[in-house]
Amino acid sequence: MRIRVAHETAYRYERPAKSVTQTLRLTPRSHDGQHVVRWRIDIDQDVRLTVAEDAFGNITHAFTASGSIDTMHVRVEGEVETHDHAGVLHGVIERFPVSLYLRDTDLTTANEQIRGFARQVVPPGEGALAASHALMEAIHDRVEWSRDAKQAATPIAEIFARRKGICQDLTHLFIACARELKIPARYVSGLLYQTDGDAGSASHAWAETYAEGLGWVGFDPSLQICPTVHHIRVAAGLDYLSAAPVRGAHYGGEGESLEVHFDIGEKTAPRQEQRQSQS
Repeated sequence: MRIRVAHETAYRYERPAKSVTQTLRLTPRSHDGQHVVRWRIDIDQDVRLTVAEDAFGNITHAFTASGSIDTMHVRVEGEVETHDHAGVLHGVIERFPVSLYLRDTDLTTANEQIRGFARQVVPPGEGALAASHALMEAIHDRVEWSRDAKQAATPIAEIFARRKGICQDLTHLFIACARELKIPARYVSGLLYQTDGDAGSASHAWAETYAEGLGWVGFDPSLQICPTVHHIRVAAGLDYLSAAPVRGAHYGGEGESLEVHFDIGEKTAPRQEQRQSQS
């Protein structure tokens, strides 16, 4: 499938900011499951985008805008061809040993209730692949997926107790459970294309776990599926903070607000005009 992507983040400040510094992880890489046909980032400020790679191999763009800034727009546009590999990942940059992804972070540390839940869902001795499927199904059944784009991520202990959270929350909960079971797990940020009739296309998050002999496999507890041709993988890390689409700070600029607009759809081949042969 070829997916066209266009999204814009608009920042507004009640009092103009004197400077805004951001690091963007908004550019996907090609691998066996996806091919980036074209991609572009534009900022409507006089800035220089510095392209680099972070420790996890994610493509980053950094910039600092200076002056009296009351609004700022970050626009992304491109096309990606996706292929269905049943969630199995090949051809990505791996900078660290798999064991790194057993490390807990503040966002993925399980309390006793979550640890007990993980051990109850997965029988002792279960392989990583079957265990990951079981965790995905159990978390999907327990925690309702909220699609409120303006809702902030919440500590997983609170999500587990109230049984509702956004995709980042369900992903963090999945990762915490997997690591409790000694299964390497990592966070993935990306984009999700949903057809008409669904809640709409937007940024999304899911997890990947490592299965010996197979490699990294994706699991989306929000949708209860392994990633499909509708998923575009953008960045990965230990948790949201190391794979966040945007991280930054501003000096001045009290009363910051932002709006994000997405236009994601399937790219169709142009119709070819039928030519009638002349006798």
